[in-house]
Amino acid sequence: MIVGMFDSPRRRNFITSLPGAAALLASGQAVAQTASTNITPPALPSYALLQNYKTLKQSSFDTTGGNRDFWHISPGETLQVFQATGPGIVTHIWFTINARSRHHLKELVLSIFWDGAAKPSVEVPIGDFFGLNLGEYFTYQSAFLNCSSVKALNCYFAMPFKRSARITVTNQGSQPVDSFYSNIDYQLVPSLPDNALYFHAQYRQAAPNQAIKPPDGQAEINKDGANNYVFFETRGRGHMMGVTLGVVQNHDGWFGEGDEMIFIDDPASPAITGTGTEDYICGAWDFASIPFAHLYNGAPFISTTGELAGGRYCVYRWHADNPVAFTSYLKHTIEHGHANDRADCFYSVGYWYQTEPATDFPPLATVDRRWPGIKL
Repeated sequence: MIVGMFDSPRRRNFITSLPGAAALLASGQAVAQTASTNITPPALPSYALLQNYKTLKQSSFDTTGGNRDFWHISPGETLQVFQATGPGIVTHIWFTINARSRHHLKELVLSIFWDGAAKPSVEVPIGDFFGLNLGEYFTYQSAFLNCSSVKALNCYFAMPFKRSARITVTNQGSQPVDSFYSNIDYQLVPSLPDNALYFHAQYRQAAPNQAIKPPDGQAEINKDGANNYVFFETRGRGHMMGVTLGVVQNHDGWFGEGDEMIFIDDPASPAITGTGTEDYICGAWDFASIPFAHLYNGAPFISTTGELAGGRYCVYRWHADNPVAFTSYLKHTIEHGHANDRADCFYSVGYWYQTEPATDFPPLATVDRRWPGIKL
């Protein structure tokens, strides 16, 4: 039998004859054995590991022990639905609402304040926050938001806070909310990593957008995005997670020829330019009027016949696979029609994380202007 070089006694003797080699081999085996006890098997999910946090919930449960597990919100009233001191993480928000006004998804405003900031990091009509941007309920599921059957609203964005968190709901309508049910799950943790960021969400609308028409004989060209619809704009450091958008078509024809343009750390020029609205939503060919809802992209609500005026769409796009990072500035925009040639109504929310607990938001549109419809 032929003995290989690495198996020969002579080879083994050579290795062990090196100064300290035997001790090195012995210590290496001991280290390997010790280290192996701290290695997580690749197939073991995180939920099977020891956790180091305190699990808590704040809800609208009846404190008397009865079954009146909801709150009443009068017109003009601001209800505090959550308050905690940190460090901690809000992990899940669930609401369901029984309100007299059919416009309550636009009239109720969700606000979130981190670490005692006077300015909100989230200020959004409650329906828009959960992806119901046209003020109507429909069932859908995505990675971070969903509307379950019978008007159950869910959010799964992780929201860390270092010192405190406060969540409020304000009734800006003229009728009371008879029953507001709430369950907010959160964790209190020993500490947060230094790179933990604050969650933000901002509402904007253009009802309608202003159509841009080039002079006669000139091509429709848009390179700088000056007249684009703006999802949100912020200064600081962080990353963008995505958007929800509701559209009401004010004119016949396909609304979605507009390209997304994202300005990253340079307000003068977009760093990212796409190929069309339905492409940005990761659909294609005008959606073919077929609703869909996937993990990171969807058009779960489509109400239109032949792309006529009055057509209505709710769409979303999450960037969890590749959050759009910025170090000093980000503005996320999209054209309304090719080169902004359409005057449709847009209602949107931008979602992102950044180092600052609060930033400047534009004034929220008055409640009478939020209800979607054809507006010429």
